[in-house]
Amino acid sequence: MTADNPFGQVLVALVTPMTADGEVDWPGVEQHIDDVISAGADGIVVTGTTGETSTLTDPEKIRLVEVGKDVAAGRAKIITGGGSNETAHAIELYRHSEQAGADGIMIVTPYYNKPTQAGILTHFRLVADATDLPVILYDIPGRTGVPIRYETILRLAKHPNILAVKDAKGDFSEVSRVLNQTDLMYFSGDDANVLPHLAIGATGLIGVTSNIAPAPYRTIVDAVNRGDLATATAAHQQLEPLVRAVGTHVPGTVAVKYILHGLGRIGSPRVRLPLVGPEEWEAALIEDEIDLVQGIPGVDFHNFRPDRNAAAGGALPKVAGTTR
Repeated sequence: MTADNPFGQVLVALVTPMTADGEVDWPGVEQHIDDVISAGADGIVVTGTTGETSTLTDPEKIRLVEVGKDVAAGRAKIITGGGSNETAHAIELYRHSEQAGADGIMIVTPYYNKPTQAGILTHFRLVADATDLPVILYDIPGRTGVPIRYETILRLAKHPNILAVKDAKGDFSEVSRVLNQTDLMYFSGDDANVLPHLAIGATGLIGVTSNIAPAPYRTIVDAVNRGDLATATAAHQQLEPLVRAVGTHVPGTVAVKYILHGLGRIGSPRVRLPLVGPEEWEAALIEDEIDLVQGIPGVDFHNFRPDRNAAAGGALPKVAGTTR
């Protein structure tokens, strides 16, 4: 990690472990953060999509930053994700996150209300103006309904706090174009595309599968850093069935919690509604992919004991996430 990169390279889009009744499992959160940092992550994104930001309360989001800072103890950067599709709310959240000790913020494109590019530009600028923290823009049109267009990214790159983009658009020619014309860092936001992104100049990844297996991503990044494509490719291929298990059949959060619980690394696979655990046939597909996983460092699937009953359904917490 250098002064030029305040985020790290192997970032985990952290799941938020919960109890069977859908409350945040705070000891479980601490354990999981420590596990992924010990296995090679140098950045943690809390309260992102994978962390179920949509159904977390604001106090839970702030506490996740505080707990992350405590557990990381300088070993990894703590980035707060999520945000809001209401600009005023996003500003408020990130201000509180900065006070709680966050090292950076990741702002998602406003979702559901589908603003124009002028609205997207204004949203990002105002949020970035409201904090001194370094900013990652999160471009994921599959979830938000709107892309951050190339011209908008170029204009946003001029903001002194906006340093990076998390790319889940998969347009590699556009990534190359932006890297050529700006000083922005790129982070791969699609687990299957981590190595191709790095190969064309991306800085790192913000991954979902890395909740389960950070070590091979560390291997890929370190190998690319030293120009060793063969080692990076071998780790990429080794990860492929696990990436498919996580990203293909159910939302990533659901699959990761199901797998982590089956490995005995979190106490419950519970997610909050409207997310629900995998149905029988979805669980069977996930387990079929897991059967193809071999030799990933730090993950022993010989002890994999998935629990479809524990994962079934979703929790309805006592306090609504948007209450503020």
